[in-house]
Amino acid sequence: MLRRISIDQVELGMFIHRLEGNWFRHPFWKSRFLLLDDATLETLRGSSVRTVLIDTEKGVDVVEEPEVVVTEAAGVAGGVANPTPVMPPPQRAGAMRARAALSDEIVKAERLARQAGKAVNRLFLEARLGKRVAAGDIEPVVDEVYASIQRNIYAFHGVLRCQSDQLHLYRHALAVCALMVALARRMQLSAEETRQAGMVGLLMDMGLAHLTAEAGVADYRDLPDEIGEGHVLHGHVLLKAAGDIPPAVITGCLQHHERLDGSGYPHALRGEEIGSFGRMAAICDLYDNMVCGLSGHALVDPALAVERLRAMCDVLDQDMLSRFVEAVGVYPIGSFVRLRSGRLAMVVDEDLHDPGLPVVRVFAGPRDATGHLPQIRPELIALAHCYGEDAIDAIADLDTTDLPPVEHLREMLMAGARRSSGA
Repeated sequence: MLRRISIDQVELGMFIHRLEGNWFRHPFWKSRFLLLDDATLETLRGSSVRTVLIDTEKGVDVVEEPEVVVTEAAGVAGGVANPTPVMPPPQRAGAMRARAALSDEIVKAERLARQAGKAVNRLFLEARLGKRVAAGDIEPVVDEVYASIQRNIYAFHGVLRCQSDQLHLYRHALAVCALMVALARRMQLSAEETRQAGMVGLLMDMGLAHLTAEAGVADYRDLPDEIGEGHVLHGHVLLKAAGDIPPAVITGCLQHHERLDGSGYPHALRGEEIGSFGRMAAICDLYDNMVCGLSGHALVDPALAVERLRAMCDVLDQDMLSRFVEAVGVYPIGSFVRLRSGRLAMVVDEDLHDPGLPVVRVFAGPRDATGHLPQIRPELIALAHCYGEDAIDAIADLDTTDLPPVEHLREMLMAGARRSSGA
């Protein structure tokens, strides 16, 4: 949706659809762009442009001011009334925030996942056919992911976590891209560094596209280990040949399998020998491999994956890992949890102010005396705003249940959460 706003309302993350006024009176060579850095924002505010059109489908919308009324008891000083904000009660406010996060962004995130998935699919297919990768092919995808994460840091990756129709390699590239962007934001990297971090996520497994073609297999998971490990060096050659990929991105892709203790590959680097992007990518890549059962990892719950990463203190950068957990949440979207009431639920959204109390969708339990797990009417609960009515007791063990396969269950529960939130 296009919306006209004043220059004072413009914020980072907005997609500028049109700068209103004569084109030669502003300093920008194009009038449509995603606003990603403070320097550009300051330049825009200092220009002669007074109003712009923003596209809220492609970027951040204006934050609405809370409605205010003047109560009869409000004091008056110098002719100005003291307004009293009209605020919903705490439980209602929490539920509204959770529903707004789902209804406002989940549909956009799903559409972006489909569009970006097609773009990455085409990119990897062209790489298999020997076409060189160009930075211009990558940046639009990263910018769209960046805009989605600006609007809701959890929605895009949550959608990928709860969709089972993406080809593994392409979905993995998109997922790691989103995780890298989210981590970069938590680390307060610049807009350009954040874009480059996202590019590392998209491109680091580019070599697998060539290797699967050469080996004559459709799925990279069928490659022999000794061939699969060569994908890093193979991808390095491809990215250097492109000519316009930033050197920091190429290095990050080369180092994403290196580990702090020297146990990684291809060069067994240690500690500070590994660049920042390489250490970031190691965390994001391992996490997504765990939760999707890729690269020899058993499929694990996202919350359990976070616990396992925390235990890898010898091989992963712990400061970066702390920022990563802040980005995805203690219980990331798609985590299955057992509540104190004995019911089972899946995390469908995070609470920005209390990562230990996310929004969950209850779907089963508690077990009866015979051990049976009864199906119950699904319910959406914002745990941070339910006044202690329920809470997370532990990560749920679904191996012993007669529930649908985990991937299908996630997809069904996220779709149900979307419907119940009005999306």
